[in-house]
Amino acid sequence: MLLAPKLKKGDAIGIFSPSNPITATAPIRYERAKRFLTDKGFQLVEGSLTGKSDFYRSGTIAERVNEFNELVRNPEVKCIISTIGGMVSNSMLPYIDYGQLRKTPKIIMGYSDVTALLLGIYAQTDLVTYYGPAVVASFGEFPPYADMGFDYFWPLVSGEAAAPHTLPTPEFWTDEMIPWEEQTRSKAQVPNKLITVQGGQAQGRVIGGNLNTMTGFWGSPYMPEIRQGDILLLEDCMKSTTTVERWFSLLKVNGVFDRIGGLILGKHELYKDMGTGRQPYQVLQEVLDGKYDFPILADFDCCHTHPMLTMPLGTEVRLDATAQTVTLLGLWIG
Repeated sequence: MLLAPKLKKGDAIGIFSPSNPITATAPIRYERAKRFLTDKGFQLVEGSLTGKSDFYRSGTIAERVNEFNELVRNPEVKCIISTIGGMVSNSMLPYIDYGQLRKTPKIIMGYSDVTALLLGIYAQTDLVTYYGPAVVASFGEFPPYADMGFDYFWPLVSGEAAAPHTLPTPEFWTDEMIPWEEQTRSKAQVPNKLITVQGGQAQGRVIGGNLNTMTGFWGSPYMPEIRQGDILLLEDCMKSTTTVERWFSLLKVNGVFDRIGGLILGKHELYKDMGTGRQPYQVLQEVLDGKYDFPILADFDCCHTHPMLTMPLGTEVRLDATAQTVTLLGLWIG
């Protein structure tokens, strides 16, 4: 396992756009996110595609790879955070400078479509990557959500938190939709409640992320093999019941549920139940068909909703679905 060095106040954070051109389409929110991070004491190194757009993406495949690799090769940059996700980060996988990341490991963080890069980098280098807040999507939110996301992220990457470290459960959450460039207030606060789908405890390597994204590189050298006893993290956003059943069934027919030791299911932002009244965990139960007894915790807060926890992928965790806790046990920062 490869670990990035700890992050310190005053360090440089690199910002890149691997898919969606959000810095061009939501400049007000982007500026708010930059102020948030600079106020926290960080220097910012903006990627070469900042403010640029190529229709549905920030740039060509080559341009997006160059932006990321420049930040990887920049000795001043200690942490690299995506602006947001999108749909086409997987196009970059064959061209990442994995060799440089092995030589100079850095904190790589994002979520959603960035799952492709987080898992691809981990698969190719053994570097622990971070499923956590994105610059525009997370740190561009109004208080208290941006602050909460940072407060979950900072202890892990600064080394203030040490194993065993139980991830906190936020008091409230939201998936309220407000057009970003029109937003002038904090989003609604919904009392938080996790769901024990199947009780019990399990301990193992945590792996996963956005399930929809994983289907874009499933079976490739960039998708880590799901090992016996792994704790699988899954989350998605704005998908329908048909899609959720399809992707859960993909995991079943590939034997994933035969190998894992436990499952963490994130909150599903703006889920479309198609009139069924069924939540994603209920669709999962149908797919599992009562044949598996591993612990399952649902509505976990490492997902598209706010606030977002940070999960170091590749480290060892203990899932206690009965107590509704996830505890980091292994090393995750150098």
